[in-house]
Amino acid sequence: MVIKNLENKIRLVTIICGFFLLGCIIISVSSIWTAKTMVNDAQQKIYVLDSNVPILVQRTTMEETLDVEARSHIEMFHHFFFTLAPDDKYIKYTMNKAMYLVDETGLAQYNTLKEKGFYNNIMGTSAVFSIFCDSIKLDEKKMEFTYYGRQRIERRTNILTRELVTAGKLKRVPRTDNNPHGLLIVNWRTLLNKDIEQKTKANY
Repeated sequence: MVIKNLENKIRLVTIICGFFLLGCIIISVSSIWTAKTMVNDAQQKIYVLDSNVPILVQRTTMEETLDVEARSHIEMFHHFFFTLAPDDKYIKYTMNKAMYLVDETGLAQYNTLKEKGFYNNIMGTSAVFSIFCDSIKLDEKKMEFTYYGRQRIERRTNILTRELVTAGKLKRVPRTDNNPHGLLIVNWRTLLNKDIEQKTKANY
C-alpha cells in the first residue's frame, strides 16, 4: 500500500514537473517571439526631426513605393533635360544633374544637340524653355515608361508650344545623393516632338 502511494506521488510529481517544464518552454518561446516582433517593428519606424520635434514615420520597401518613385524620377529627369535658359552655366548645371539619372542614350542626345549648335542658339536668341508633364504611362513589371508632356519655348517675339513624347526603361541602381530614387533611365528615345501652337507676343 505504501509502495503504491509512493508510485502515485512520483507519477503526480512527474506530471506536475512535465507541465511546469512545458509551461516554461511555451513562455520562453513566446517571449523570444514577442521580443523579435517588437525589434522588427522598431526597425521599421524612423523618427524625423521637424524643428527639434521628433515625428514618427514608417519605413517602406522600394516595391511599395516603386510607382511613386519611378514617376518622380522620370519627371525629374525631363525637368532637368528640357528646362533651359540662355545661360551656359545653368545649362551645364541642369545637364549635369540630368546625366546622373539616365544612361549613355541621354548623353548621346545631349551631344547631338550640342554639335548642332542647339544650346548656342538658345543663348543667341535668349530663349527660355520649360517643360510640363501631362502624364506618365508606367509598366512596373517590364519597367518601361512613356512620358507625355508639353514644352513651352518663349522667345523675344513669340511663344511656341511643342508636344513631347519620350519612352525608355528603368533600371535599379544604388541610391546616391545625385540619384536619390535608385533608378536609371535606359534606352531613352524621343518618339514625338512637334509644334502644336505658336503665339506672337504683344509689343508694348
